[in-house]
Parts: sequence; C-alpha cells; structure tokens
Amino acid sequence: MGGTFRLRPGCVVQGYRFAFDPNAAQEQGLRSHCGAARAAYNWAVSWVTASWWQRRAEASYGIDEDGLTPWRSWSLPVLRKEFNRIKTTDPTFADWWQENSKEAYNTGLANAAAAFDNYAKSRQGRRKGGRVGVPRRKVKRKARLACRFTTGTIRVEPGGRHVTLPRLGTIRTHEPTAKLLARLRTRGTRVLSVTVRHERGRWFVSFQVETARDITRVARPDTAVGIDVGVKHLAVLADSDGEIRYEPNPRHLDGMLKLLKFHSRRVTRRQGPDHRTDQKPSKRWEKANRERNRLHHRVADLRTDALHKLTTRIRAEYGTVVVEDLNVAGLLRNGRLARQVADAGFGEIRRQLTYKGRRNACRTIVANRWYPSSKTCSNCGAVKAKLPLHVRVFTCDACGPVLDRDENAARNLVALAACPAGTGVAGDQDTPRVSKPRGADRKTRRQRPDQDTGRGGRAGGASLPHPRQKETGDRSQDAAAHSALR
Repeated sequence: MGGTFRLRPGCVVQGYRFAFDPNAAQEQGLRSHCGAARAAYNWAVSWVTASWWQRRAEASYGIDEDGLTPWRSWSLPVLRKEFNRIKTTDPTFADWWQENSKEAYNTGLANAAAAFDNYAKSRQGRRKGGRVGVPRRKVKRKARLACRFTTGTIRVEPGGRHVTLPRLGTIRTHEPTAKLLARLRTRGTRVLSVTVRHERGRWFVSFQVETARDITRVARPDTAVGIDVGVKHLAVLADSDGEIRYEPNPRHLDGMLKLLKFHSRRVTRRQGPDHRTDQKPSKRWEKANRERNRLHHRVADLRTDALHKLTTRIRAEYGTVVVEDLNVAGLLRNGRLARQVADAGFGEIRRQLTYKGRRNACRTIVANRWYPSSKTCSNCGAVKAKLPLHVRVFTCDACGPVLDRDENAARNLVALAACPAGTGVAGDQDTPRVSKPRGADRKTRRQRPDQDTGRGGRAGGASLPHPRQKETGDRSQDAAAHSALR
C-alpha cells in the first residue's frame, strides 16, 4: 500500500485467510518466490550496511567527515532503483531473477526499508516497545516463507475454490472462498494486497480488502461489561445490569502436554540436525518432528478458535467493553505462570475486542495499567495496600463483603464506564480510609540503579531523569482513580 495510502471514508480494511492445496509444481513456485524475497532482503541489508563499515574504516585512517563515503539511503524507491540496476549483472541474481514475479523482490526490499526505519526510530526514541537492533541477513533454514503481491493478475475465481496470482497461476484453496467472492462483488470493494505464507506445515493465502463498513447493531447497546482475564477463569464478565458470568479456561496446552512430552522424547532419541557438524537429520527424526509439530499446530488452532468465539460473542452483546491494560510481557517473565498466561492469550483477547468493537462502532475503555481493580472493594471503594496473587478471595476490612477476587475486579472495571468523572469504583462517594499496615504508605521497593542515576537503556547514549515512582498500593484511592481515568 505504501505511505501514500489513504482509507476511503466509511470503509475499513478487512482480511480473509484461506489454506492452499498446491500441487508439487505450484509449491515449488511458492518456495521460489519466498526465497527471492529473502534474497532481495539480504542484498538490501548488505548494500546499506556496506557504506557504514566503509565509513568506519575510513574514519579510523584519519579521514575527515567531508571525505568519508556518503551514506546510502534505505528508502524503498532508492533500493528498488539500485536493485533493478544490478539484478542483470550481479552473479547472485543474474541467472534466475526472471523466474519470479517482480513482487517477490519488492517484498524483500520493502521489508528491508521498514527494518531500517524501525531501527532508526528506536535509536532516536521515537518507537514504542523494546529496542530494535541493526537489521541482519536472514538465514535460509530459519527465515519465514512469505511473499506479498500488490499488482498483477490477482483474482478469485468464480467457482469459489481457486485463486489466481501473478506468475504462480491458478491454485486451489482448501476451503471455499464464497465469503470473499460475495464481498468482491459488492460495489466499492477492492483488493489491496495478497500475501502467501507457509506456517504450521501448510500454505496460506491472505487477502487484504478495502470494503464498506458493515455496522451490526449489538443486542444490548446501552449495557457495559467489565472483563477481568485470568488463569483460573479465562474471563469474568460483570455487566452494568448486575449479571456475573464466568468463562472457563479451556487450557488447550495443558490437555495436550502429556502427549507433547511423549513426542518430544521421541524426537530427542532420533538423529537430529547439527549445523555445527553439517549433520543431516534422519528420516525417522523428520517423521517424529512432524508429528510433534502437528500437536503444537492443533493447540494453536484450538486456542485461536476459542478466543474468536469468545470475543465475537461479547462484542455482539454489549455496547461498551472495559478491559485492563495488562503488562503481558512482564507476566511472561514469571516462571510459574508463563505457560498458563501464554496459553490463555491475554493480549490476543484485548486485541480482538478492540478491533471488533471498532467494526460495530462500539466503545472500548482501557483501564490504566496501575488501576487497582483487584485491591479495591467494589462495594465501598476502600483500597487494600497489599493483595498477594495466591489470595483468591477478596475480603473488605471496611464494609465486610467476601467475594471472588476476579469478580470484584470485574465489578470495578464495569464501574469505570458509569463514572467518567469519579474514581471509577462502585463506592465512589464518602469512601472510608483504610489504614495501611507495616508502613505501606511509604515506598518499600528499591529502584534499579539505572533508574536512580538516569543512565542506561536509551539508544544513542541519551539519558533522561526518571521521576520517583510509587507502587499502586501506596497511592490513595482518589489518586489511583484519577490516573486511571486520565
């Protein structure tokens, strides 16, 4: 789509994904296109970084800044122009570049340009998330097979079981494409791009379509629901009408764990690959590895299906959904809970609820990460100083109710939708102050040395002072609620 793409008013970008059933020749063509994308990416990375190393070598010889080799641009137009110039003479591409569509090479060049952009923004502190390193060449045995098409002959055949792509021809799909075909027949719908990808042991094709937004009226548009996700129960739902629902955690990975351990032991007893000694895997190892991977793919498919059904059901019923801004990456660093958290898919639940809400023009409220939903009494609003994770029952020391910890959190979350100007807790008015034992009103956790000194962490050597931060339990109810609603 490029940087000049603008979504038309009243339209949304929607994806359709189907499994491929290619024959042997078509699969070879798919692998050739994906390999061409990887080769173009590696060439772009090497071409740009070569000027970096040359400048460093010249600087070590004492050459001044004006005499150094100029920087090479990594913008997509520059990479595409240079690649078209050398592809007929470079021995890496000269003999075979005509076998694939130009879209395959453009995929690799576009990915390289995006990788350098992400690296530059991360160095300058203009990119969210973890630090991004210098783009590196992709290894053939590790690289993901993927190729993207934006131009050429892209067509869904009228029969509903075949897709035509540039240079690859007509390929049969494993499942009917009737939904996409019906969408393409409506006025104003167009295909933006098509991506073929090999994952979970088979080939998939994904269509990115710009189409008119279909707003479906939800069953209860004036009702809000607070959702507290967890491991014991996948989600606890508390709506503004007072109804409480518990969604069980299917634990797909735990149900398959015994069988996965058995197949993993079989894999380790076979002769596997060793890239240090160029040892090739045996046929029995490849067969055992395929059987083990099939189980992992089965677990992933079951989890995806369950999460989509849950989020679709929620979005079809409620007009307002309140969720938490959980630090899922931090939860995955907990050695005791990492497997259960990853199996539940906390981040995927929030992502699906967000985009499905936009599709139905419904509201999504994200509670502040430091909002004490579990520590706050949903009846009177008193905030506990400490509430360890192993305590599954919430008992209020001020008004005395006893209820499930997750249910109490869900009640507090749904109250955020009804109290936009207050603290967001049910007992917002005349909240009693609860004494904090063991001096919990003072800071108890020492900051890391790099936070105290303001050093480390930021790319480019920049250092910013870190303000003193307090734990959630150290703040008063009014301050905690104010930060949650900012």
